[in-house]
Amino acid sequence: MKKQPLKALALFAVLTGGLTAVAVQATEVSDVLKAGAVKVQAAKSAQTSVDRIADQTDVLLQEFKQVNKQIESLRVYNSQLERQIASQQQMMDELVESIENATVIERGISPLMENMLKGLQEFVALDVPFKRDMREEAVERLFSNLDSAKFSAAEKFRQILELYDIESEYSLTIENYRDLIDINGDGTEVEVDVLRVGRVALMYQTKDKSQTGAWNKATKSWETLGSEYRRPVDQGIRIAKKLSPQDVMEMPINAPESAQ
Repeated sequence: MKKQPLKALALFAVLTGGLTAVAVQATEVSDVLKAGAVKVQAAKSAQTSVDRIADQTDVLLQEFKQVNKQIESLRVYNSQLERQIASQQQMMDELVESIENATVIERGISPLMENMLKGLQEFVALDVPFKRDMREEAVERLFSNLDSAKFSAAEKFRQILELYDIESEYSLTIENYRDLIDINGDGTEVEVDVLRVGRVALMYQTKDKSQTGAWNKATKSWETLGSEYRRPVDQGIRIAKKLSPQDVMEMPINAPESAQ
């Protein structure tokens, strides 16, 4: 009866020793796992650092390549600038020579511009009387500019050529505008629609379309036309206003003068 407790005690000791060994092994495994986790974390940090350095290296490499391209572009640009400077120097030398001759040229061109304006003034006075006031004012304005120090000789000449171009365009266009004219020759002005077809024909029609007329170059006066011209002139006005497509128009045209 007394031996059974001893066996129980021995069994307890064995169990206790086994549990202690298991606990020790579990502690060692935990330590190993912790050490492994630390190594993994260190490896991740190291890889992150490597990736960051690699990215920075790639950025620096791209910047280096870009700087090299800019340097090459600057070399080409500097070479081009050197050629431009040489060309500009040549132009400056030519301008100095031109300036020395400018006074002589201006003395010769001033009379030419005055004669051009006089010729244009006479032409407007003899031409069919469309927009005459506006055209005469344009010529007078350029006469005033001839004596003005505000404009250079080149600018004055450009303005005269521009006015010549405008007058030349009148021969190639069809136009409609409102105007007050003395259609009866009694000094009473009537508001009418004027139709200009180049310089070939200049016609008018009252707003109520009751009266149609044309400028007679021979008599230098307005003449009333027959009723057969009412519709053609009205059609021409609509064409000039771009309300109708271009078409053949019947117009009163003076017979051409015989050559002298």
